[in-house]
Amino acid sequence: MLKIALSGCNGRMGRAITELASQRGDLEIVAGFDAVPTKLSTYPVYADPFEYTGEVDVCVDFSTASALDHLLAYCVPRGLPLLLATTGHSDAQLAALRTASEQIAVFKSPNMSLGIAVLRDLVCRATRILGADYDIEIVERHHNQKLDAPSGTALALAHDVQAELPFEAELVYDRHERREKRPKNEIGMHALRGGTIVGEHEVMFAGTNEVISISHSAQSREVFASGALHAAKYLAGREPGIYDMRDLVASIN
Repeated sequence: MLKIALSGCNGRMGRAITELASQRGDLEIVAGFDAVPTKLSTYPVYADPFEYTGEVDVCVDFSTASALDHLLAYCVPRGLPLLLATTGHSDAQLAALRTASEQIAVFKSPNMSLGIAVLRDLVCRATRILGADYDIEIVERHHNQKLDAPSGTALALAHDVQAELPFEAELVYDRHERREKRPKNEIGMHALRGGTIVGEHEVMFAGTNEVISISHSAQSREVFASGALHAAKYLAGREPGIYDMRDLVASIN
């Protein structure tokens, strides 16, 4: 039985993971970490990870970027694998994460959906074929409570596209002060916020007389929770290093 410590357990995603984990017989959440340590399920909840002294196989983090330093201090001495689903980390934090990955297994992804992993693969393939001749725009839509814009997933898609293009492309977030034709070497980034949209991502390739769009729409947070639990099982027992959804998908094939 895989034992999971869940950071950010009382947030939206934490509650979704808790619900899905309760329906499975191959893993269990043994402890939760949250800034507001209210017990909402069967497992104990702590404001500080160091308060938990029981057994754990994987730490799953769906809290905030600010929690990373403390989580690394908790996980590294214990050799505890860390699944990181938060975004917005500073360069210093990312450097610390790389250093930590020399001692523990780290799974980092801005989006835990298996569908998004497939989307990224398709976008890379399309960029290799179309990127030199087509204009590329990325649109993401999320609920009105989301704090960051563009989303971490949209940025990951943009970086995937940049890596595949035969020229250096600029990410453009705001065109309202520009009065000029669209330069070839740019990727338009658009963030829409409203209602209760769970998450939608679209990459548009606009060419002469045709438009090709590749998109993914999440209907429920359960898709991210399911992917996170798959990733937690994949991460347990791995050698130190940094892993992502591409590694998980490759292991399924």
